Amino acid sequence: MTELEAGRAETLAPVRSGAALQRYRDVLIALVAFAVLASLPLFTGSKAPLDFVIRCSAYGLFATSLNLLVGYTGLTSFGHGMFFGLGAYGFGLIMQKLGVPIPVAFIATLAITAVIAAIIGAICVRLKEIYFAFVTLAFQMLIHSTILSWASFTGGDQGLRGGIPRPVFLGIDLANHVHLYVASCALLILGLLAMRQIAQSPFGYTLRMIRDNAARASFLGIDVWRAKLTVFVLAALFASMGGMVMALFVSGAYPEFAYWTISGEGIFINMLGGVSTFLGPMVGTVLLLLLNDTVTRFTEYHGIVLGVVILFFALGLRKGLLDFVADWFAHRRETGEGR
Repeated sequence: MTELEAGRAETLAPVRSGAALQRYRDVLIALVAFAVLASLPLFTGSKAPLDFVIRCSAYGLFATSLNLLVGYTGLTSFGHGMFFGLGAYGFGLIMQKLGVPIPVAFIATLAITAVIAAIIGAICVRLKEIYFAFVTLAFQMLIHSTILSWASFTGGDQGLRGGIPRPVFLGIDLANHVHLYVASCALLILGLLAMRQIAQSPFGYTLRMIRDNAARASFLGIDVWRAKLTVFVLAALFASMGGMVMALFVSGAYPEFAYWTISGEGIFINMLGGVSTFLGPMVGTVLLLLLNDTVTRFTEYHGIVLGVVILFFALGLRKGLLDFVADWFAHRRETGEGR
């Protein structure tokens, strides 16, 4: 047994060292990306690029969290936008009603989101495929209706008005546009890094196994329901972070943040960027926001243009842009090795 255990340890050692190297590389890339983004205000005096990056941070966190469900677990959620709305409304209401420090409100919002996601997920993840998708949509419409009907608390269809208090903490003043920009970039990078570690962990590969064949995973002893519930809650937390970034950006929260169209945009973003590569949703986020900002300048029929773009990716490329690029490079590499 000692010899077998020693042999097993020798076999696993390269795998563990490779995983550690990958983790250090991801951290290094994250630090470089944050340094690049944080230096942007030094090179521009305009607020427009900074606003664009803040919006990319909010929607990028939301779309990448959705890909944890769609791309890695095979759970297509039509109601993931409810957690984006919960993050925005939860954070805004806590700041307005309680006046606590921003980090406390941030953590409290995540805790509330986790509880609600655990309750909803415990029901939804037992269902399969189309039933899961539509039940999540039903829960989103329930939360959206609650926001509209509870006008005395949420502001109803007018949204959460009056601004969100932004007391200074640790020398950070989120009322300052540059401070808000840097904080948004930090949340984006930290969120992406955390999701990357989840995707590359043994738990992430368990999710891939469930996606490919849930029955086989169950036969191998994996608690499929628990794994699905765990990733459902984790995805909700990161979506909630995106909602909080958006609430700080607009200094409020609106019913549209919890409407079904937000979930539709999340799926559209994943279609644009791709679900097979980790950064696909971020690429899709940038593409969608650029399309919206560009097309709306020239025509009011931006919905038609976006529909044509969807058809191009769905029928032409049959995959997201980054998926297409990754497959093209893989094909070129195989062709080169074959020669």
